[in-house]
Parts: sequence; structure tokens; C-alpha cells
Amino acid sequence: MPIPNAVARFNRVATNRVLRPFTARLPGFAVVRHNGRTSGRPYRTPVGLFARPDGYVIALTYGPDRDWVKNIVAAGGCELEIRGRTVAATAPRVVHDPARTGMPPGVKQALTLLGVTDFLHLSRP
Repeated sequence: MPIPNAVARFNRVATNRVLRPFTARLPGFAVVRHNGRTSGRPYRTPVGLFARPDGYVIALTYGPDRDWVKNIVAAGGCELEIRGRTVAATAPRVVHDPARTGMPPGVKQALTLLGVTDFLHLSRP
């Protein structure tokens, strides 16, 4: 079971605003830049990011039904701010993976404890 909605709301309102300036520069983190599906409004969402040979993976700690995930899937991609640079990411797909394949040791165990089984896979263009 993903992290509860109350925690997600608190993080969106408080924690994310404080951490957003740093996450684009810290190893293992990124800021996802995407636009609202109906409003077209630009958004910036801090995430934990894992590089893969063919792209990136984001653990969906709050589940796959978050607006930012839907925005990225609907748009067919997003931009990622990673360690001071901006890169394009395409072909988003939500993957249900109870085995947490490809997650580094430690992270895999933490995701298991949190019950995270969904991931957003993004390709490099």
C-alpha cells in the first residue's frame, strides 16, 4: 500500500516547497517538469530518480494515480532537472513490479517496507 494521502498532501504543501530547490542538484533526485492535462499550467515535482541504461525509473511512493503521473503519461513525456541540467524523457509507462526489479539494495528493502510496487519508466530520446 502506498504512503497515505495525508502524508502526500503535507509533502506537497510543505516538504516539496522546501526541498525543490535542492532536489534538482542532489544525486538520486530530480525535479520533473510537466504541464497540467487540462489547465496547461506548468508544474515542478521533486522525485527520487534511478538511472537505467535505457532511461530512468521513478518509484511511485504515493501510487500511480497522482496527477503528475497522469500528466506525464498523457503528454507522452516530460523534462527532468538532474544535477543542474535539463534532459528530456519520453515514452512514459507505469509498471507494476512487486519484485522491485532493478532497484538498488537498501532502496529495494525500503520500498518493500513501504509497500511500493508501481514505477514510472521513462526513456531517453
